[in-house]
Amino acid sequence: MTQPTTQSHLSSLQSKILHAPKAELHVHLEGTIGPETLMALSARNHIKVPYENAEEVRAAYNFKDLSGFLQLYYSALGVLVTRLDFYEVTYTQLKRAAEDRVVYVEFYMSPQSHIERGIGLDTVLGGVAEAIADARADFGIDAKLIFGLQRHRTEAEAFEALEAARPFKESFVAVGLGGVEKGNPPSKFERAFRQAKNMGWPITIHAGEEGPPSYIWEALDVVGADRIDHGVTAQDDPRLIERLAADQIPMTVCPLSNICLNVFPSLEQHNLKTLLDAGCRVSVNTDDPPYFNGYMNDNLVAVASALQLSDGDVYSLLRNGFQGSFASTNRKNELVAGLDKFWLA
Repeated sequence: MTQPTTQSHLSSLQSKILHAPKAELHVHLEGTIGPETLMALSARNHIKVPYENAEEVRAAYNFKDLSGFLQLYYSALGVLVTRLDFYEVTYTQLKRAAEDRVVYVEFYMSPQSHIERGIGLDTVLGGVAEAIADARADFGIDAKLIFGLQRHRTEAEAFEALEAARPFKESFVAVGLGGVEKGNPPSKFERAFRQAKNMGWPITIHAGEEGPPSYIWEALDVVGADRIDHGVTAQDDPRLIERLAADQIPMTVCPLSNICLNVFPSLEQHNLKTLLDAGCRVSVNTDDPPYFNGYMNDNLVAVASALQLSDGDVYSLLRNGFQGSFASTNRKNELVAGLDKFWLA
């Protein structure tokens, strides 16, 4: 019989969470721009934003749904112009993640939003790659990049973006799909992702955040996704849950994001524990941490308390983060070994 979760247990578990090594697989680089950074870059680059100060930016963090958030997200990324901008945003986020003992990161990026503004991938990746190298030297954190296609655009634009990415193929570990989910099923980009696969990239798809379970099925069976970002609406289809668990498809769940965007009314009603108990390979991630009031430790501590997670539950979430990454098998084994050394000490 499962023992009830006590306050002393939660306190002990919280301490372990704070200090355990972690992977972060679902964080949007352009979504890590905090209010002060947004205003500073706006002033430095003479880019007008609809806010007078950081307090007004924070006041805008009252989202009703994913679409409302994305309006602010796309507006804010417009302040990124120079190589230095991309360097500073990347380095700042990696420094902050390292404070939460994140040792491995996979950043989603939105290259199409930069290319359309006349900012080349050489500028973007130059700043980002330099920051990743410096953060690795300074904090021991490793970071990779995901080329994120935007689902509100056309498939023709996706093909154009993939061609723009071709000279920078080694800079990305995967190609993904994000953006407004409703009305933009993964099948819309079937041929583009087939090309991405032919170019040698694995695929990760935002599906089942607000969209129906059918979008997750499409991501798996039409697009050929190797990983599902979010995926929480899978709970409405028991057969899909069985598929996700049987095939051990990684699912990058973002609890505090889900609350801020009204996917669930409260953390206590989140289905993370249900998915974990069903055998799904779920991990905890931040999505866009400044917007959703939570970095890695904030998310993990909050769900551990709200869902009364056990030591074993939290260990599984952390291990799933490493195992669900696009790192090499050897690197995954190294990362899991580091987690085991800490957790079992």
